[in-house]
Amino acid sequence: MTQTPLVRLLRYGKPYQVQILGAIICSTFRTLFDLAPPYLIGVAVDVVVEQEASLIARLGIQDPLTQLLVLSILTIATWGLESLSQYGADKLWRNLAQTLQHELRVDTYNHLQGLELTYFEDRSTGTLLSILNDDINQLERFLNFGAQDLISFFTRVFAVGISFVLLVPGIAWFAMMPIPFILWGTFLFQLRLAPRYDTVRDQAGLISDRLSNNLSGIATIKSFTAEAYESDRVYQESEAYRRSNGRAIALSVAFQPLLRFFILLGFVLTLYLGGREVLQGQLSVGTYGFMVFIVQDLLWPFTELSEIMDEYQRAMASVRRVMGLLDTPAAMPSGHHRLPLTTIRGEVQFENITFAYNNRNPILKNLSLYIPAKATVGIVGATGSGKSTLVKLLLRFYEVQRGRVLVDDIDIRDLKLLDLRQCIGWVSQDVFLFHGTVAENIAYGSFNATVEEIIQAAKLAEAHEFIQELPQGYDTIIGERGQKLSGGQRQRLAIARAILKDPPILILDEATSAVDNETEAAIQKSLAKITQNRTTIAIAHRLSTIRNADCIYVMDKGAFVEAGTHEELLAINGLYANLWRVQSGIS
Repeated sequence: MTQTPLVRLLRYGKPYQVQILGAIICSTFRTLFDLAPPYLIGVAVDVVVEQEASLIARLGIQDPLTQLLVLSILTIATWGLESLSQYGADKLWRNLAQTLQHELRVDTYNHLQGLELTYFEDRSTGTLLSILNDDINQLERFLNFGAQDLISFFTRVFAVGISFVLLVPGIAWFAMMPIPFILWGTFLFQLRLAPRYDTVRDQAGLISDRLSNNLSGIATIKSFTAEAYESDRVYQESEAYRRSNGRAIALSVAFQPLLRFFILLGFVLTLYLGGREVLQGQLSVGTYGFMVFIVQDLLWPFTELSEIMDEYQRAMASVRRVMGLLDTPAAMPSGHHRLPLTTIRGEVQFENITFAYNNRNPILKNLSLYIPAKATVGIVGATGSGKSTLVKLLLRFYEVQRGRVLVDDIDIRDLKLLDLRQCIGWVSQDVFLFHGTVAENIAYGSFNATVEEIIQAAKLAEAHEFIQELPQGYDTIIGERGQKLSGGQRQRLAIARAILKDPPILILDEATSAVDNETEAAIQKSLAKITQNRTTIAIAHRLSTIRNADCIYVMDKGAFVEAGTHEELLAINGLYANLWRVQSGIS
């Protein structure tokens, strides 16, 4: 059976049940102490009117002045206890909100990191950011304020209702007569409001997605003078969000005015029937004054019920989205076989593998490839032939549909994902650098590296020279995605990052595609050192990068059509030879 968002939230907060219980108790007592003044006023009126026959006199205190002194002390104590319970409630709820917000955001992010790449390909970054930020912040707001309001409402109604039944049972039913109608209306209201707030949260995700994409692609927008077009698209998304919120608001604000008529009915009945009993001598003046005053505390909270439930539904819509993300199963579970870096040989084998993206036509079909440990192999072929897909399968970013991928004769599905990826250094053709310093980006993944090791890796990647020319050298901030650097500079930092990792298996996926010829020549000289004593898979369009590989494989339409050394492939005079002639300018 599907659990409600509130039940899911309470289950998630089970480790903090002591704090939750303490917060509920403090909120309950705060409300009860807040209700005390009307009772004390009623007793004070009773003392002034009845004097020696008052309620307090029946407890043994006959002197009216002494009775008033006792009431004054009780009033001071009540106000003090209310302030104390308010402090406790506010502190507990707000700390709980911060703790749950923190835990939920971190847990959701960690779960998100464990999902396969296909999950991210099917969803926008903006929508996921909206869940991690907006939805979890909405939950924080509810715990800060909405939860207290909800507890206060039920405590107030219950306490006042019991008081009415005990003091004036004949009139209590008239005062409470509107309550069933109000609750019925609230139930119908919630049924209609909940889906509207789900739509609001979904639309918030679309806006976040639009803004995230536009800010990431601001250079493209400017270069194509598309500012007006993108402004209109943001307007359309924002307008859709405004309209979805408007539909929710139209329903929520209509509820309170309708409640006032029911509240008016209960108040008038109490005023009239209670006054009649006082005139007939069946009810004391003090009790009547208390009733008229307190009936508002019984019924008026219902006017705030719509706002409380409005906040509740916003929070529950957010909880549904967050829990929905947490419920997403990892389609690529980690294996359990360990592969320590100290024992790995680096032997790689693709055994009759077949793979297709999202149930499309297979991009690789019955493909086999054996790479001996510490060998350097090159893979070339036209765009879309499956070169990069091959190494992504080795990294287990995707799962093969048929066949096996082996490292040291172990199926990578049986290996711990952490061990598998720690033994592979990957330089992607789409280099990603983080906002931070040059040194931090080179040391990414090798977080304990020394300055000397970072510099040595940069030298091997032919990056040291340009780094020294930057304003703060290795401490230069490179901006988001390394936007302050050229494409070639970014690529050299990515190579340095992989070198510093010192992996047994190195993947260079178009690693020199964005560097100039001079830098490429320098990097080629370093490759002899970089590839020593490790298995290297080099994917390249520039054949000069891989001409010294132990074996070069030529791919075409997801299959290997040629294989051999550079000289052997030239002798075959096939696809590789044609590519070499084109790139070397030989007719």
